Amino acid sequence: MRILSALLLITFLSACSTSKKTQQDRATAAYEARTEARRNSTQGDSRPAAPATAAPVKINDGPATTPGTTPNAGPKQVGEWVVTSIKGKFLATDTTSVQVYMNLTAKTPKGEPVLNPTDFIEHFQIAYVMYPDYNNRERLGYGNIQLTTQNVSVEGDYLTLTFEVKRPKEVANAVLLTEITETNTGTKARNDLSLRFKAAKLSDRFSLFDKTGKKPQLRNYANVGDTIIIRDVNGTSKPLFGFRYRHDFDAASSPMNTSAKPTPKSLTVDSTLTITTNQPFIIPREGLYYFVEDTTAESGIGLVVADKRFPKMTRPEKLIKPVLYMSTSTEIGELNQAQDTKKAFDRYWLSLMSGNEEVARKTLKAYFDRVEEANRLFTSYKEGWKTDKGMIYIVLGAPDRVQRNREREVWVYNRRANVSEVNFTFTKKPNQFVEDHYELVRYIEYQPIWYPIVEAWRTGAIRE
Repeated sequence: MRILSALLLITFLSACSTSKKTQQDRATAAYEARTEARRNSTQGDSRPAAPATAAPVKINDGPATTPGTTPNAGPKQVGEWVVTSIKGKFLATDTTSVQVYMNLTAKTPKGEPVLNPTDFIEHFQIAYVMYPDYNNRERLGYGNIQLTTQNVSVEGDYLTLTFEVKRPKEVANAVLLTEITETNTGTKARNDLSLRFKAAKLSDRFSLFDKTGKKPQLRNYANVGDTIIIRDVNGTSKPLFGFRYRHDFDAASSPMNTSAKPTPKSLTVDSTLTITTNQPFIIPREGLYYFVEDTTAESGIGLVVADKRFPKMTRPEKLIKPVLYMSTSTEIGELNQAQDTKKAFDRYWLSLMSGNEEVARKTLKAYFDRVEEANRLFTSYKEGWKTDKGMIYIVLGAPDRVQRNREREVWVYNRRANVSEVNFTFTKKPNQFVEDHYELVRYIEYQPIWYPIVEAWRTGAIRE
């Protein structure tokens, strides 16, 4: 069957090792040597000097937006109601319209999350406009969205919004730009979403829903043992074929790692299953799952099934893995080889913070809050913290500005202490599992930006 052969060979980004010493290898080795020396030294503060601008990218090829899987970043004025993140998805209703779903997080002037739909309705207005493409400003359609308690609801720690968009005449695809405006200050948050009215892909029509079958889950992961449903807007019942893969993908490599990409990895089908759409089912084992309409399909619905705490990470054997972004290879080796992982993990953080338990506790919480958010926002066919976006988000936080077009996304950081403007460009990488997997364009010039911020984590200077 054609799908099985296609599934067995997939190119994924992974850390690349080479026997040849590159410039980046030497720089990394030198940094680790300095870090090891500082660990063994009792002298004062040795943090690096302020960094310079690295790898600027001109961004003028599309509308500035709050991206669908990234928090709306940048400092806001005290006393302002503000939308902090938007995540959107569409599902085709029929050939004449699509249903748009959005997960929204917002904060009150006191910095508290907005969890009352009435408060959101009172303080925000929403409008949309459709364009043919990111580079074409011809308006295909526009309108205002009337907010009511029928289309705005609360789901856990975020709000959900649902609205319908009619297909413009003789249009197969469009870019939907949604604008959320705070009514008192006029502050805007924007989200762009590509719409396909012909809905050729399975994921254009079907999505993961909660166990009630009422709310789509705008994510690529589920928790083991949970009752879930894959369904469409109309509640259609049809069989889907599922494949389970064992997966333990590598974490993102350094932003400075410009070495050649590794050879493609192979994924082996571990088991198969059949489910029926619009019917609840339980997945009892962790793994990477892939659902298709038939075995000749070239794309389907990918789903990472993780432990019950995900996107949080709580077990010591899992906590030690994401710290690689702020650790030396020696430290990672010590953590991986420790017989008592919890003690080694605690010792690691205390040693970085010179034995200051309070600083260690606050820094650890800040770091793993970002790990959790990265898992929530960026999980694709692998956990969010392992993705390139997840790595940048964990170390640098949310970007100050984002620019997107159909094929790439640029994160701009220009509001960090002692950091000039720096851009990170991510290119969209097609795959059969998910729509939103991106890979970072790496530059050796990121060194003077990256290492000082990593050092700030290691000294406890970043605690939020």
